[in-house]
Amino acid sequence: MITLKKHTSQILVHILFWMLFVFVSLSVFSRFYWHENPFLQYLSILIVIVYANHFVLLPFFIKKRLYILYVFVFAGISFFATQLYCNVFAQCGCSIMKCLSDYLWQTLVPLIFFSFIWMLYRFLDKQEEVEQVKKEHLEMELKFLKSQINPHVLFNNLNTIYSYALEKPTETPELILMLSDNLKHVLYESNSKTISLDKEIQFIDNYMTFQSIRTEGVKQVNYYTSITSSNKQIAPLLLICLIENAFKHSTLHSAVSVSITEANGILECVCSNNYDMEKGSTEDFKIGLQNLEKRLKLIYKEDYKLEVFKDEVYKVHLKLNLS
Repeated sequence: MITLKKHTSQILVHILFWMLFVFVSLSVFSRFYWHENPFLQYLSILIVIVYANHFVLLPFFIKKRLYILYVFVFAGISFFATQLYCNVFAQCGCSIMKCLSDYLWQTLVPLIFFSFIWMLYRFLDKQEEVEQVKKEHLEMELKFLKSQINPHVLFNNLNTIYSYALEKPTETPELILMLSDNLKHVLYESNSKTISLDKEIQFIDNYMTFQSIRTEGVKQVNYYTSITSSNKQIAPLLLICLIENAFKHSTLHSAVSVSITEANGILECVCSNNYDMEKGSTEDFKIGLQNLEKRLKLIYKEDYKLEVFKDEVYKVHLKLNLS
């Protein structure tokens, strides 16, 4: 569709130029009658010269990067075409310099104009190619970053089910159903650019259930959600990175708090956990946040804010504009 529009615009530019050029030229040479006007006779040859330059000479010399040679060829064509018009069609009997001063513009104007048009559209084509390459690169990078998240989610959930199967086997089937839902979310939903906020929150609800079971008696889990527009769209598996890090790097016998709120299209996720202040954040924690920020930059550009606070607790605050 875009290619068709581009070709159509090129055709319109060519038609409009020739109409204007013929009109101006005939106004200048109005003393000639239409049937004996030398410009009209020369026009067919001029069109051949212009489009030979457009389709043959320019692509060849630009591709070979023979720019200086092309300038000489361009000048030679303009000179001989003007002499042809002056001595054969107009038969003015002028000197070479007089001929060039009076008639060179008729050859140069369309040649220069259409050379410029050719270079302009070639530049636009190159820009489209660059944008396409960037787009493909971003998609590959996003897939790579998401692939780093998926195994962690599945691994943690499987560990929880394993330990629960040993202690409370009768309640294990319900956890397996939750795992099935989360696995479906990771394998299928995460391939979409965006999903409904409702599905993402359901995925996190299941994950938090697993974590509450897994850390029971070891950590205190505080989880709060308040969503006013569940039909809003969000990039999948963004929030889980923050939540996983909070659990993974919290100290024993401490509290992990996760708060997710959304109002008027603004989503805020706040995760806080106790951590070893002497060690600071681990390298894994930093890598997780770096990967998250890469995804945020690729997807949301300026529509996000990610802040990290290291006080008595390690707190990460993410603010997203989902509008």
